Amino acid sequence: MAGHSKWANTKYRKERQDKKRSSAFGKLIKEITIQARNGDPNPEHNPGLAQALERAKAANLPKDNIDRALKRAAGELEGMAYEEITYEGYANDGVAVLIRSVTDNKNRAAADIRHIFSKNGGSMASVGSVSWLFDRKGMVLISELPDGIDHDDLEFALIEAGAEEISNQDGMIEATCAPADLPALIKVVKDRGITPDRAEATMIPKSTVHVEGAAAEKVLKIVNLLDEHEDVQEVFANFDIDDEFFEKLEAEGES
Repeated sequence: MAGHSKWANTKYRKERQDKKRSSAFGKLIKEITIQARNGDPNPEHNPGLAQALERAKAANLPKDNIDRALKRAAGELEGMAYEEITYEGYANDGVAVLIRSVTDNKNRAAADIRHIFSKNGGSMASVGSVSWLFDRKGMVLISELPDGIDHDDLEFALIEAGAEEISNQDGMIEATCAPADLPALIKVVKDRGITPDRAEATMIPKSTVHVEGAAAEKVLKIVNLLDEHEDVQEVFANFDIDDEFFEKLEAEGES
């Protein structure tokens, strides 16, 4: 599994465990609002909104908060006017970083993101200089199959639904597809009674930069600081860090 996928999976597990963190709730509310505003308000016809609602449910975001976000998107309630902006940059060792921001103040967001890069050995980049290194893909991740589910049957069904690549490492199944085929893959999984750990449109790097030791720590510091910022919804990077490095970090965090 690529380093960025490992980082993202760890982040989502933490998000589910840290249910009371107000910043996580705030980001989920922003995501629901902008996905509903920019697409069909019916999640059955809007994969982005469906994914946002799934993550909100997993994080135990109160239903009242979800309903208010949907009403704001529909113009039934007053609220912040959010903009969706993509920023690009480089972390240490030439690792490419792509940031999706949803903010009510683009000047503040740009200044803060630039500060995070410059203070930690990275740099902002011009539009298009990083984004070409990534492909937009749908991804479904399953960490554990329920009893009675045949792996070969599931893999064949995913391929029939449009999966382009399927990997299975240590029992964790990751299927990628064209974004338009993501709802079909999700249906395959849910029809078999499986709740995916992640099911979303994401950015997959075309190539990766291997970093380790102190360099890996510096890259993760920038990525984590960006991810924790209130105006940042998603961070994508093309780093490749060995699983053992993440396992060590997780063990240190639990001790």
